[in-house]
Amino acid sequence: MSVFRTKSLDALLLDAKDAGGKLRRVLGPFDVTMIGIGAIIGAGIFAMVGEAAVGASSGYPAGPALIISFLLTAVACGFTALCYAELAAMVPISGSAYTYSYATMGELVAWIIGWDLIIEYAIGNVAVAISWSGYFNDFLGNTFGLEVEPWLRLDYRTFTQKGFDLASAPHLFGIPIVFNLPAVLIVLLLTAVLVKGIRESATLNTIMVAIKLVVLALFIGVGLYYFRLENWTPFAPGGWKGIQVGAATVFFAYIGFDAVSTVAEETKKPQRDMPFGIIGSLVICTFIYILVTVALTGMIPFLSLRDKIAEPLVAGLEYNDVSTWVIAVVALGSVVAHTAVLLVFQMGQPRIFFAMSRDGLLPKYFARVHPRFQTPHVTTIWTGLVVAALSAFCNIDEMANLCNIGTLFAFVLVCLGVLILRFKEPERPRPFRVPLGPVLPVLGIVFCLFLMHGLDRVTWFRFFGWLAIGLVLYAAYGYRKSRLRAGTHDAGGPRS
Repeated sequence: MSVFRTKSLDALLLDAKDAGGKLRRVLGPFDVTMIGIGAIIGAGIFAMVGEAAVGASSGYPAGPALIISFLLTAVACGFTALCYAELAAMVPISGSAYTYSYATMGELVAWIIGWDLIIEYAIGNVAVAISWSGYFNDFLGNTFGLEVEPWLRLDYRTFTQKGFDLASAPHLFGIPIVFNLPAVLIVLLLTAVLVKGIRESATLNTIMVAIKLVVLALFIGVGLYYFRLENWTPFAPGGWKGIQVGAATVFFAYIGFDAVSTVAEETKKPQRDMPFGIIGSLVICTFIYILVTVALTGMIPFLSLRDKIAEPLVAGLEYNDVSTWVIAVVALGSVVAHTAVLLVFQMGQPRIFFAMSRDGLLPKYFARVHPRFQTPHVTTIWTGLVVAALSAFCNIDEMANLCNIGTLFAFVLVCLGVLILRFKEPERPRPFRVPLGPVLPVLGIVFCLFLMHGLDRVTWFRFFGWLAIGLVLYAAYGYRKSRLRAGTHDAGGPRS
């Protein structure tokens, strides 16, 4: 069937080379690794670690055994990272898993994964922006004694769930005005930075990464100082199920290393820089996560995190009566960490739209490149506006779980793509190869499916509903406008 027709790697590379709008190749291995760390360390370790330890929504607490949960998730992501590294070195162009699927499983699967990646980047960023707003308010309170009015920093449902009176919010035509203004403002600010240029964005990201690494080092040092072995009893209160659910929950903390592959067209030597950045950032972050988890679960009984589940690191410090300035610094670090994740995810999503537009699956308008800044400014602006609008009114819980399942699905297809290309084009040069032949990609698929099994049924229903909407859009536009099906895949891309 034509919808399963694949686009050859040579055609993908030719399209990127001949496209009228080209992106600037200015990033080196250090920049790429910092982008990976910037995307990974954020809301997951600063917020989701509390949910996983307590098991508030699932009823299966991981407790101190959350350390094992992190290791399981790291193994799953490690297998996938190796697969991403092989494909990114072979196909150093924008598009990430979407591009790899197009080359291995055909146009329909590519569209599905491109649509699915919206869940990871755009929807995931909605969750991060909402979390950013909460930590920003905490930082203002702990440092300056200021607080943003609840109706200006919460969505409608969270506002009522927290017991705030709708009568306290201003009304327009009898309708209460409740929205998350800080989340909107930070998304729009970072959108402007990303339009300006990839070099400027990478520099800002590196600064933020340095700050949050220093902050986490401070927390680890303080946590180990207050470590009490009795806090590790019981070690695994939820048993194996608690560890599995915990692994699925903290997976959100690992999302981001794949974002490195979206800037492949902007690296100086992608065959070297892509594997280095993807694998290097994952290894560094896993090491940090283990230390943070050891420190947190050792300094506070995990059940004591229930009272401040969204701010577990701050809860651990307050439990031990740590100095106010330390708590303020950790709160600042969380704000910076969230900002870095927002920046990188807002960087990744437009480049996927850019690649889909270049293939004709989205209107040519979305493949425009700014004539001065050489960035995909159209998709960057549209992504920023949509994420900002959703951040104003959405709830964080559904956004995070949907992001998890969408990302895991993409990971499964990337691992499968490596297996298919090994069979179809075994002689093609591979600057980086996943070791042990098909064993590690297969293990990557198995581990990702294991984590997906730990997510709740409602998340699965929402995921399939999202894919159904995507298939309708593909039938209405992408199927008819595809350049591959029209035989124009080697004609070069649209001009800015």
